[in-house]
Amino acid sequence: MFIGHALFAFAVAALVAQSRGWDRRPALLVGVVAGAFAAVPDIDVAYALVGLADAVTGSVGVPTAFWAASREVHRSVTHSLVVGAVAAPAFGLLAARDSSRTWLVRGAGSVLLGVLVAVAFVDSGPLAAFVMGLFAATGGLVAVGVARQTPLSASAIGVAALWGLWSHPWGDLVTGMPPDWFFPFGSSVLESRVVLHSDPTLHLLGAFAIELATIWLALIAVCRLTDRSIVSTVNRRAAVGAAYGVAALAVTPPTLEVSYHFVYSILGVGVLCGTVRGPPTPRIDRLRDRYVRRPSFDGTLEVLLTTMTAVTLALAAYATVYVFVVAPS
Repeated sequence: MFIGHALFAFAVAALVAQSRGWDRRPALLVGVVAGAFAAVPDIDVAYALVGLADAVTGSVGVPTAFWAASREVHRSVTHSLVVGAVAAPAFGLLAARDSSRTWLVRGAGSVLLGVLVAVAFVDSGPLAAFVMGLFAATGGLVAVGVARQTPLSASAIGVAALWGLWSHPWGDLVTGMPPDWFFPFGSSVLESRVVLHSDPTLHLLGAFAIELATIWLALIAVCRLTDRSIVSTVNRRAAVGAAYGVAALAVTPPTLEVSYHFVYSILGVGVLCGTVRGPPTPRIDRLRDRYVRRPSFDGTLEVLLTTMTAVTLALAAYATVYVFVVAPS
């Protein structure tokens, strides 16, 4: 859900910062901050926890109750581009420091966020105001925490917040109903889901491919900013992922409505390829493991890149078999 949004915001912010001449560490840092703010709009899903109470006291299943409650508020007030345009400067003001008038600047930021909560209440009622309050509080905590723990300026934090908040809604166009783009103002722009293909399974595979592309972009940004080579880091056992193509012949074709069996299984194949190592070759690997201590970051990056390569190959193999063998003509 929010992971893809955060990774996309991180990657673009970090790469743009580097292209503007920032050093690697600040570029990565501003990317992380943008990614954190990109995850903030999905705090509205917290309201779905009330669905768990319905599941406990009634006969509705837990997943059904949870998602039914989430649909009441998800992708509404917190996903608005207008709200993001107001909230981002407010978060930047809350991140102000080293000023004799810091309290006044932070007070202005708090007032802006309070106005958003009030507008949500007047326009859509107490539930929208509650969700907007969660959004404002979460973003404020992120802003204050970043200001205390990093050397980034308040303006840099505000710009990172704006990019994170504005980049978030676009990721929902192919997986669910589009957000309320211009709340509290009405709009007829992009009111329905973007359909990648009339075949629901191919639509799902396309949406999954977009999600993978987002993760790849983040990994490319990390490798570029840390001088790592993707090709030399990926372990060749990732090729095993291509065997997942046979799953298209054995399981029910997935759709957005029923996709758990596909998502969990293909990710499971990737994780196995990325983490499970074969038996070491007798002498060379033992000597390497004993005397060459590879930094943990390199090891983690190898696992991530190998896992992602395996999942990508698995998706390509599955899509190929589905298109040429399984899909109705």
